[in-house]
Amino acid sequence: MPFIAIIGAGPIGSALAHKLAARSRIREIRLIDPDGTVARGKALDILQSGPVENYDTLVTGTDSLLAAAGAQAIAIADSAAGNAEHSGEAGLSLLRQLRDAGVRAPLVFTGATQRDLINRAISELRLPSHLLVGAAPFALESALRAMCGVIADRSPVDISLAVAGTPPKHVVVAWEEAAISGQPLTSVLHAHEIAAVAARIPGLWPPGPYALASAGARVVEALCEGSRRRFSCFVDAGRGRIAAMPVELERGGVKRLIQPALTRMEQTVLENALQS
Repeated sequence: MPFIAIIGAGPIGSALAHKLAARSRIREIRLIDPDGTVARGKALDILQSGPVENYDTLVTGTDSLLAAAGAQAIAIADSAAGNAEHSGEAGLSLLRQLRDAGVRAPLVFTGATQRDLINRAISELRLPSHLLVGAAPFALESALRAMCGVIADRSPVDISLAVAGTPPKHVVVAWEEAAISGQPLTSVLHAHEIAAVAARIPGLWPPGPYALASAGARVVEALCEGSRRRFSCFVDAGRGRIAAMPVELERGGVKRLIQPALTRMEQTVLENALQS
């Protein structure tokens, strides 16, 4: 039976496991952490919540990284010890172990500080770039849609926009192509309202564990089932530069990058972000 693996039983990893289980689109979830007792305990908590929340997803916990072998997708989250996101040398060592174990599944980096780890996975471990996706920008996109929804008195579901660049300082929102209920966003929101939302972006980064988990869940599902939706994710934007870009995801990896429609000023900001 297909399953997904989550590496790390910290706040993001456990919230991600719960979110995926409750959505009932993944039949089995394996929560993996060096502290197997914590991983098994959190998995049991999620499993026992099933009858109350009306899901029957199988959730197990283990301390063996080899349990990720054969997964449809692997989420790289945070460690239960210290609640730190997998990054730096420790994160690179973890990815090296997965590579050496023959794992070829797409990797979803759910943390907000893992952009450099994606870069090193490509440059040092030679992992295929189409298998590496960072979900954190999608959480930022969701926050921006929610803020625009409050101002326009619309549901965030009715709002479409794309985020590009490198949060928090070099973020580009494609305002000109954004839409609310099929109408151009710029015809619904005034210029000063858009400017106010844009000014809040640095304060929205990094997203909290639950926001990161919610974004990660949707990206994982898209990599397992395919999706027509466009996601703002950290990906290889070309020439080895990792940045947020709108992408289409399919079963097994990134289908294609989408170049957002930007003004000349926005394009300049994006190019500077890619070069920084």
